[in-house]
Amino acid sequence: MYLTFAWRYFKAKKSANAINIIAWVTVGVIAFATACQILVLSVFNGFEGLVKSLYSSFYTDIKIIPVKGKTFILTTAQIKGLKQQPGVKDISLIAEEKALLQNEDIQTIVYLKGVDENYKQVSGVAGKTIEGKFNTGDVNNPGLILGSGIQNAAAVNIEGRMGASLLTLILPKKSKVSVADPLQSLSEGRVKATGVFAIQQDFDNKYAITNIDFVKQQMGFSADEYSAVEIKLKNTSTLADIQQQLSSLLGNTFKVQSKYEQNTSLYNTMRLEKWAIYAVLTLILFIAAFNMISALTMLVLEKQKDISVLQSMGADKNMILKIFLSEGLLLAGIGAISGVLMALIICFLQIKFHLIKLQGGSFLIDYFPVELQASDFVLVISTVSFIALLASWFPARKASNQLVELR
Repeated sequence: MYLTFAWRYFKAKKSANAINIIAWVTVGVIAFATACQILVLSVFNGFEGLVKSLYSSFYTDIKIIPVKGKTFILTTAQIKGLKQQPGVKDISLIAEEKALLQNEDIQTIVYLKGVDENYKQVSGVAGKTIEGKFNTGDVNNPGLILGSGIQNAAAVNIEGRMGASLLTLILPKKSKVSVADPLQSLSEGRVKATGVFAIQQDFDNKYAITNIDFVKQQMGFSADEYSAVEIKLKNTSTLADIQQQLSSLLGNTFKVQSKYEQNTSLYNTMRLEKWAIYAVLTLILFIAAFNMISALTMLVLEKQKDISVLQSMGADKNMILKIFLSEGLLLAGIGAISGVLMALIICFLQIKFHLIKLQGGSFLIDYFPVELQASDFVLVISTVSFIALLASWFPARKASNQLVELR
């Protein structure tokens, strides 16, 4: 019933055209703000999904690192226990350290990651090899897979192009530094460049991968000593439960990290940016709210006689209040529905035809990615409804408090 009154007031001819103009301006601003919020949130979802897919190629489902120091001891029995945990698909043992990479006169710092034969099953790095092969070799003939940024910085050749480069890796030993001869604390090993991977700039400019036995030998690790364990799960939906199981199994000397905990700064930054943009766009809705207050206030003045008639027929203050609240919600509803439809059309066109392009051409894709999520629609519509209800309250309250005055 209240919406019936609201609809009649909305489409009825007003004595002053300004009321109609302000009402339609309000609807237009709400539609624009709603469409903008959905579009921006969908683009952020698209970029977030793209970045997560790139980072998931490098970061495994779960990573185990020491709470203190750089290494830990993991016995054969503990390794077997990890493999037998429900939900664990495969594990890879890691020895990792900063190293100096030399290619003749060119030097660069890399994060050297020594991996075992299971690393291909645990990580997606092997699938991102763009040149050569993902071949880490063995302890006597180690192979090195570099990020594309490191390859360019160190001018490294891969087998098949002018012959593979023989590179020198200088690593710190675990033994104490000798004051008399500090060089005794460093080891020097030769490796052959076998492949290049390209995932994302953060990894491509930083990491190089070889076999774990070579790294452990160069650094003087004991047989059961490692830097990390990386784990692939059968089903990522059980990640939290398995993370808790592994923490209980290993004790408080180990830190068990999920994929997102391995790079919290990235995901927190992306989430913060998304909510910041949402907050800015919500300000547009508050601007529309001022227009709504003006439109409803003028409508209340326009319908003073109607209000008096309703009151004389037995309508109480609560009914008058609800009629004008419904009027505000009607304006917001028309604007929100129009905005949602507009955003859906633009998103589907972008998904289908990639109409809006990214500038620069340096990213993996040349268009803005879009991903629609139901939660965004619920959030935006709830925000519009709340602001409309808040803006409608004051004029509606004024209308409900109006005294009966029939002549």
